Amino acid sequence: MAPSSDALSPDAKRRHLVKHLGPEAVILSGDAMAPYLAEWRGRFPGRALAVLCPADTRAVSRAVACCADLGLAIVPQSGNTGLVGGGSPQDDADQVVLSLERMDRVRAIDPENNTLTVEAGCRLVDVQRAARDADRLFPLSLPSEAQCRIGGNLGSNAGGTNVLRYGNTRELALGLEVVLADGQVWSGLTGLRKDNSGLDLRDLFIGSEGTLGIITAAVFRLYPLPRDVQTALVAVPDPARAIALLRRLQADSGDTVTACELMNTLALELGRQQAGAAAGGIPDTAPWYLLVELASPNPHAGLREVLAHSLAEAQAAGEVNKSVVAVDPDQRQQLWSIREGIPGGQSQAGASIKHDISLPISRLPDFLAQAAERVRAEDPRVRLCTFGHVGDGNLHFNLSQPEGMARDAFLAQWTRYNDLIHDLVTGMGGSIAAEHGVGLLKAEALRRHKDPVELDLMRRIKQALDPENRLNPGKLIPGDEL
Repeated sequence: MAPSSDALSPDAKRRHLVKHLGPEAVILSGDAMAPYLAEWRGRFPGRALAVLCPADTRAVSRAVACCADLGLAIVPQSGNTGLVGGGSPQDDADQVVLSLERMDRVRAIDPENNTLTVEAGCRLVDVQRAARDADRLFPLSLPSEAQCRIGGNLGSNAGGTNVLRYGNTRELALGLEVVLADGQVWSGLTGLRKDNSGLDLRDLFIGSEGTLGIITAAVFRLYPLPRDVQTALVAVPDPARAIALLRRLQADSGDTVTACELMNTLALELGRQQAGAAAGGIPDTAPWYLLVELASPNPHAGLREVLAHSLAEAQAAGEVNKSVVAVDPDQRQQLWSIREGIPGGQSQAGASIKHDISLPISRLPDFLAQAAERVRAEDPRVRLCTFGHVGDGNLHFNLSQPEGMARDAFLAQWTRYNDLIHDLVTGMGGSIAAEHGVGLLKAEALRRHKDPVELDLMRRIKQALDPENRLNPGKLIPGDEL
């Protein structure tokens, strides 16, 4: 199809892409390419030969085959909202971005089977809306849901605020359609809950960050719409009693807790400032807060009474200082806006050194105490901004720039603080990459903290499915020797 890729100049490769894929599917202009090269946090500026925008699965297959002929590596993108550089291309001679944003169709909804089939370029908010229009719930919920797209959610096995009740993206997906490194298409768009007729290939691709194949469509589980939703912001003395409150709520409510978000005082204050939320609806200052939500499809579940009773019992047991229960949807949204405003509020407060970690829930109190002690031993001026999904063991243990310290001087300590926290996490049986993925940001840390046998298995799978290392090279799976 093409002459030897070694004999082609970059411009000749671009002309070849346009000729075989069509001008509407190839972006070459610098200004038009810029949004695909701008990584969300700005840590990994992108460089690419071109941006490919196929309109359907067959076109993705052609694009993959064409890139193989030209010796080009492919960096898949959906919404380009990742936080670890997983969608950032790093070579303007030998890498292209393959954007799936034109593949944004809802292919099918089956309310009786509680499934929905969508293409990888669908925005998360549109998938939620399509489910709601069918009187169903698609529970994946992220702060970036208006921008992020389903392909990226699958590629990173996105988490979010509802994992406690519904699981990560992996638990929501039943079937996939995937374009492989050689251009073949695996059509595994099944809506089955049970199928033991072979290896579970679906789970191989979910969370692989585009290194094993390009997900082009998926079948997802749907759930009944919640009809009774109750939300409370609770001041608690410490993380141990926050966990005790969670267990109490789960038992008292019949396991209807859908979200349980832990925030320390600094995180809550930064989120409140970012959201512009009035202080009147927030309990008195406490070292820690929980944002909890209960939901049921039964409109007569009586969750408000259950929540009020549980909080009263918890306060009597010393698990709760004070609490406020949202009286209407507007106040519920105000409480959630505080939690969702934390990342933006932290950005406004200066530079951050971030840790997206997970631990067994039982180890969280010990981790938080020891991590704080380690950080303060290094520099007592560093401010701890801690928040996250305590119900599933995932915390964002972030360090905020000390007042009076230069931004660059603080960020220069990123690796030192990462090692400090990651060593503690690993020693407690946790993970250094809970829900944002590995990408470029944690590639070296993965070499240090992942079991060597596990790393070897990952490399073997990569070699079997992508022997020429053309799919998102340098991301997730360590080893340029592949």
